[in-house]
Amino acid sequence: MPPPVRTCVGCRQRASATELLRVVAVASGADQFSIRPDPRRRLTGRGAHVHPSPACLELALRRRAFGRALRITGVIDTGELAEAIHGP
Repeated sequence: MPPPVRTCVGCRQRASATELLRVVAVASGADQFSIRPDPRRRLTGRGAHVHPSPACLELALRRRAFGRALRITGVIDTGELAEAIHGP
């Protein structure tokens, strides 16, 4: 059975789910969300996928793709995701 195929919210290219990083939105207040990386694919909730590269993250942020893909509105904090992709 072939691995599932997902679309990167940054570059919009289709790739195997194992090549992409799953992210979920976690509520951190009224109309405030934190985008959290989910490399083990265990967190609950609607997920979006992005290549673990700074270029795809920048494209997703510029296009405001996380809000649409995760169906959320409000303030979105991507600090934890950026740290996971760029490194410490």
